[in-house]
Amino acid sequence: MVDAALIQQCADPGLKLAIIEQFIARAGSEDPLAVTVRSGNRVVLVPKPKTADEAMGVIRKHIGRDTIRVGITQYPAGLGILEAGQLKPDLVDACANIRMGTALFAKVYRIVLKWYGNPTGEEALPQILDDAIIAWQTGYFEGEAVFRTPDPGEQERAEPEPAESKDAGTQTLDRQQEDEVPADAVSSDPNKAGIRIDLSGIGAKR
Repeated sequence: MVDAALIQQCADPGLKLAIIEQFIARAGSEDPLAVTVRSGNRVVLVPKPKTADEAMGVIRKHIGRDTIRVGITQYPAGLGILEAGQLKPDLVDACANIRMGTALFAKVYRIVLKWYGNPTGEEALPQILDDAIIAWQTGYFEGEAVFRTPDPGEQERAEPEPAESKDAGTQTLDRQQEDEVPADAVSSDPNKAGIRIDLSGIGAKR
């Protein structure tokens, strides 16, 4: 069992400690050097690493070809990595792995929570946690690649800004976020939706 004090010290504060402990117990590993390699649905047998260097060697060998999960949280080693040279030994450091893994799982949990309609009652939480753990293990939830899906928490903080400010900086931010803002969020308020429509072309045609 992973030391509770280590989890408390290193875990991302975005989720309750009880949820994080269940996540690690059910989806993680007690061994900081644990490397799980899968090719499709098949588990690839690899030598059990005894040192951090050995673990990184296994990861480098399979990166880009297979699905690799690493460390206490079984973090997806290939996430955002284009080549083996970009890999960092943080992956097999117990505290760093917990920090990265719980931060990413917190995002996955928020994606599942949003799909359920952000319920506040305790009765829905076990099912949400179950689905979030399955999404972590598979990388998908309702057809979405959860590790690459925008964080609903960041979207909620960012969305109000473009509608409330008309300066150039906000317009630039607005364009950057265009793909992340749901269509219904744009048109839900007709007074704010008008800001996004350029009417100058209509006048020029008359």
